[in-house]
Amino acid sequence: MQLNTAVTRSQEAILATNKVIKNTYILLSMSLLFSAFAAFLGVITGIGHGAALVASIAGIAMLWFVLPRTANSAAGIPVLFGITGLLGFGLGPVLNYYLSVNPSIVMTALGGTGAIFLGLSGYALTTRKDFSFLGGFVMVGMLVVLGAALLNIFLGIPALFLAVNAAVVMIMSAFILWETSSLIHNGETNYIMAAAGLFLSILNMFQALLHLLGAFGGND
Repeated sequence: MQLNTAVTRSQEAILATNKVIKNTYILLSMSLLFSAFAAFLGVITGIGHGAALVASIAGIAMLWFVLPRTANSAAGIPVLFGITGLLGFGLGPVLNYYLSVNPSIVMTALGGTGAIFLGLSGYALTTRKDFSFLGGFVMVGMLVVLGAALLNIFLGIPALFLAVNAAVVMIMSAFILWETSSLIHNGETNYIMAAAGLFLSILNMFQALLHLLGAFGGND
């Protein structure tokens, strides 16, 4: 009886984990499409830097203060779409700049981001390895990058700008492995929060690749 009970619980745990993973990637896909549509609106309307900044700050504020309070209910889904839409809309000026300089930069950054995300998440899901050890690296790395980025606002050093963006790509890659592993090993059981985390990693990686490609292409 105990063996059968243990097997039943194990099967239930696997089914629950697979359900969270499935819901996470469905919600992530939908939020990415919605964010892309919002970014398209930002481009065609020619949103200014001021309005883009307000949209981005509003999205971040919702991420910090609203989503954690609604993530355990159905209300968390529209909140997530609000966040992704605002952050996507806020990309308007950046996308307009690179599209006016060289549209291939945007397409290459988009393709590179997709390839990296699919490769890393596919690897984590296939191998089922535990990447929980990357959690500390991600947190410390984000703090260091944030500090360097703030410092460079005043220093304006091109090499530091490139280093920060290269570090963002590495840290977001580590975050994707860590978050996917957390889903697999039941570290994260809320698919709304998981989708939000993966969305931010994709968004940050995309922007970092844009800046890197623009700089090395002689257009930044």
